[in-house]
Amino acid sequence: MKYFFNKKIAGIEFEEGVNMVIEELKKEGFGIITNIDLKSTFKQKLNVEFRKYIILGACNPAVALKVLGWEPKIGLMLPCNVIVEEDQDGYISISAIDPIASMMAIENSNISKTAGEIKEKLERVIKSL
Repeated sequence: MKYFFNKKIAGIEFEEGVNMVIEELKKEGFGIITNIDLKSTFKQKLNVEFRKYIILGACNPAVALKVLGWEPKIGLMLPCNVIVEEDQDGYISISAIDPIASMMAIENSNISKTAGEIKEKLERVIKSL
């Protein structure tokens, strides 16, 4: 099973891609609770050059509150990560986790249904770009 879905975009700057993703996530009820810049982190911590690569931790607070009520330890699998990376061919690649794949280990029908709903939201984000 594929654990993500993605889209490549040409003709935009990296920062523009990040901003587009954030705006589309907002439309689906997500906020960004973490923003990890791997290029900067690897340079600072390891003195290694790396391509532009941002991990956005997207959270839909209403859904997170609901699923935490069903499964208190589900926080181990939150937030939904979305990555924006610069490919070697000049494209900006945006990928989102498939929450159905990431939640397969949890045996709770409420979680499975909700994961499907979140997947639909994240797919709309990726398709809208």
